[in-house]
Amino acid sequence: MADDHMHVQEFFGARAADWDSRFPDDGPAYAAAVAELGLRPGAAVLDAGCGTGRALPPLRDAVGRDGTVLGLDLTPEMLEAAVRAGRGRAGALALGDVARLPLRNAMLDAVFGAGLISHLPEPEANLRELARVVRPEGKLALFHPIGRAALAARQGRQITPDDLRAEPQLRPLLAGAGWRMVSYVDEDERFLAVAVREG
Repeated sequence: MADDHMHVQEFFGARAADWDSRFPDDGPAYAAAVAELGLRPGAAVLDAGCGTGRALPPLRDAVGRDGTVLGLDLTPEMLEAAVRAGRGRAGALALGDVARLPLRNAMLDAVFGAGLISHLPEPEANLRELARVVRPEGKLALFHPIGRAALAARQGRQITPDDLRAEPQLRPLLAGAGWRMVSYVDEDERFLAVAVREG
């Protein structure tokens, strides 16, 4: 797992400074994905693997000033970029690992994870850790601003059926970790799977 962490930190650390400028038009997609969570004012939400914090402002808008917004990332440079972009005002930022969340059981109403699933070293165990900190019937949104086929094309590779984000793979993976998938969209312009924490 240490090697996985080092690889993630090296990859994102080297790209943090210009990450937002590489994807300048993703804001509306993030806002739409956050809306799918149906967060209420006063809710508590975690942006797991928050990167430069692009989801934090819409999450703050959704939960209001009385809500709690946390952004957690493994890469210090990404968190520094979030602070430079002013997104630390929308939520509390912390350096941390989704494999060992520094949070109490069932303290959150939802988790948002943009681009997260493909970087989890132990997907089922890591998704189970996310489930631990979410109350029963709370939600998880796994999001990417472009779909699987478009992302594969951008990266110069072929889409494969064993991709964790493929619905036949993701549904049982989530179920094994304590989540029930309630919606799944994989289109060129977005990927979004929403799941509910089983009671």
